[in-house]
Amino acid sequence: MAGEADFDPVTGEIRDGAGSNVTEYSVTDIAHALKRSIEERFSHVRVRGEISGYRGPHSSGHCYFSIKDENAKLDAVIWRGSFSRLRSKLQEGLEVIVTGKITSYPGKSSYQIIVDTVEPAGIGALMALLEERRRMLASEGLFDAARKRPLPYLPRTIGVITSPTGAVIRDILHRLNDRFPRHVIVWPVRVQGETAAAEIVAAINGFNQLVEKPDLLIVARGGGSLEDLWPFNDEAIVRAVAASAIPVISAIGHETDTTLIDHVADWRAPTPTAAAEKAVPVRADLVSELASLEARQRRAMARVMSERKLRLESAARSLPTPDDVMANVRQRLDGLALRLPGALKVNVQRHAVALAGQTGRLSLILLHQRMAESRRRMVDAGQRNVRALQV
Repeated sequence: MAGEADFDPVTGEIRDGAGSNVTEYSVTDIAHALKRSIEERFSHVRVRGEISGYRGPHSSGHCYFSIKDENAKLDAVIWRGSFSRLRSKLQEGLEVIVTGKITSYPGKSSYQIIVDTVEPAGIGALMALLEERRRMLASEGLFDAARKRPLPYLPRTIGVITSPTGAVIRDILHRLNDRFPRHVIVWPVRVQGETAAAEIVAAINGFNQLVEKPDLLIVARGGGSLEDLWPFNDEAIVRAVAASAIPVISAIGHETDTTLIDHVADWRAPTPTAAAEKAVPVRADLVSELASLEARQRRAMARVMSERKLRLESAARSLPTPDDVMANVRQRLDGLALRLPGALKVNVQRHAVALAGQTGRLSLILLHQRMAESRRRMVDAGQRNVRALQV
């Protein structure tokens, strides 16, 4: 019809003219025009659907599958670099939300979505993924009770990983100050959204790399939906808590909320306030307990001293008195004094007999000596007389 406007898909111009004046294009021109139009219009989209035709990554590292609903199907591709960064595990039939851009392939006049991120969609999909991840991590022993560390009784420094604003950090600080004020270091993080898990992992690792480490960590956030709390089901967070050299208390959501960090933490608090209560004792209770222990110690020491005094007194009564000891000594001396004269007499007599025996032996020897001397003299005299007669 005359007066109708024509749109040029190649140049994007609108011109007036009859059908006979419509510009003729090649297939390539149309294909490229459609590609430009689609990619400019859908450069960043989120698409919800069910994964179909998924067989894992190709040998090239890229991943090819489709996203479908009850009425349509959309081809999808995840390049190798993006696939390695996915936090959610892909599986056939899983309902997901993919984020990326729509692009067309002019050679086949087809279009597809280049996927950057994938996240489960719907409570059912999240619960299925959560259970699969829980079983996988549990099979590695990360949730075993034997690997959980005892919490320090009175930590000097407490590290808190949470949002720097909101009721959670106020409740924790207020409760700690009421019970037993401690030095607190807050590492601010997002506790919801795509970057939350990475920030929490960085905070846990950051505290562990400090020269003067905290004695205890508290990872906390308030309540929320399953999707809101989803970062605390992240595998990287679970592994960071398991590898932490510092004991960790998890305090995520309300008492009925349970996330994977609760299974791996050394102690799970039902609320952030309960985490602060678990972290430190009440100062007044501690002072009272110390006073009670001191009183018990004094009573015990008094009892021990009394028992020892009684034992010493009993032992003293069984010992002889000085008079008893001296009486025994005097009695022995008196006995010796009575026996001394007789003993001396016997001793003198014994020595007299021995001396007499020695005297007899000495007299006989002298007699023999005198007789020998007399004989010698007689011989000498005889010899002198003989010599005299000879002269």
